[in-house]
Amino acid sequence: MRIPFQQVDAFADSPFTGNPAAVMPLEAWLDDPILQAIAAENNLPETAFIVPWAGGEADYELRWFTPTVEVVLCGHATLATGHVLLSRNDAVDKIRFMTRRAGPLEVTRDGDGYKLALPAWHLAPKPLPEQAAALGGSPIETFWRDGGYSLFRYGSAEEVRALMPDFRAMRPLGDILFIATAPGTDTDIVSRVFAPGAGIDEDPVTGSAHCLLATYWAEQLGRNGFTAYQASERGGSLGCELDGERVILSGKCVTVIEGAFTLS
Repeated sequence: MRIPFQQVDAFADSPFTGNPAAVMPLEAWLDDPILQAIAAENNLPETAFIVPWAGGEADYELRWFTPTVEVVLCGHATLATGHVLLSRNDAVDKIRFMTRRAGPLEVTRDGDGYKLALPAWHLAPKPLPEQAAALGGSPIETFWRDGGYSLFRYGSAEEVRALMPDFRAMRPLGDILFIATAPGTDTDIVSRVFAPGAGIDEDPVTGSAHCLLATYWAEQLGRNGFTAYQASERGGSLGCELDGERVILSGKCVTVIEGAFTLS
């Protein structure tokens, strides 16, 4: 069995930046352990699998796997999947996805890039001393969203960039997304994102984290639109807009590998 394979750098203006994802279309779902094993073999932050959707409310069903777990939502791999599908047909301007735990998502053309519509997620203040100690630095505020999402507000972009998290202390805490953020310098905000419990020590660019960053920073900045930079080693730029209960992220993609995955 040969499965088409494309590796795409998402939220990237050029190769080797942004966040890499594998995009793999299927005719029908394989067993979950096989999907997980494929994602582990790919060894990328995310592998996106799609199958055609029979209903009129979507074009494809979409699922995402890290090398170790299936995730609730992955923004960059959704953007990468939209890029692959839209690149095949210039007459199509929008791709709609149905997901199992994040609801309907869509990717639309936006000039030479794309816009990605995700759910807007809200946070609640909560003391997180154990998580903050593992992350490091001196966060001003800490927040939590059920499902394993934590946000740490720091005083400066320099402090966020200088963080050296203790990944060994983070892993036993479970599948938690650690989001460190502060006002930016060249952009409105800056962030870094860590998910050791999901097999990713530091994620290069995290669309799902901006479902939370958008709602938080829209209130802090007093406006619904702003620019963002995720300051990982690869780095990635995003446009963010809070539109009611949707977050609209904008960015570009670059395809770097095309081929086939052989499954015996």
